[in-house]
Parts: sequence; C-alpha cells; structure tokens
Amino acid sequence: MPSLTATYTSPTSEPQTFTQPLPAPSSSPSTADRTAYLAFLQSSIRNLQGEVNTFLTQRMEDDKALVGKLDDAQAEETYGEELPEED
Repeated sequence: MPSLTATYTSPTSEPQTFTQPLPAPSSSPSTADRTAYLAFLQSSIRNLQGEVNTFLTQRMEDDKALVGKLDDAQAEETYGEELPEED
C-alpha cells in the first residue's frame, strides 16, 4: 500500500518519521477517480503537516523547559555574584 512519508532529522535526536497511508491508484483512473485521489492526497498532506506541527511544538516546549531548568541552575550557582553584562 502506498503511503505519504515525512522524516524529521535533527543532529541532537533520533529521526522521527510520520506516515499517512494512501489508497492505491487505479490502473486506468477516470477523471472522477483522479479528482477523488487528489482530494484524498490533499487531506493526507494536511494530516501529516498537523502531526509534524504537533511534534515540533512539543519539541519546542521541551527545549524551553530544559533551558528554564538550566537558567535556574545557573541562577543558583551564581546567587549573590555579579554577572558580566552581555551585549
């Protein structure tokens, strides 16, 4: 069975693959068959994009939480000390 696939790769994590199944196209499709297939393909692309967006939003939230923890740890380490100003 054919499928629509997208793979997210990052240097800091394992690749993440997203897949949407597609119907097999008929061997001699009519205009109506082609139109239905293209409509299904368009819907599958939207669904796949939604999955990718959800995944990336979660990754961003996880990264923000990690940065927040690192900022808290740095604040504890440097409590009471003057930090150099950043430009």
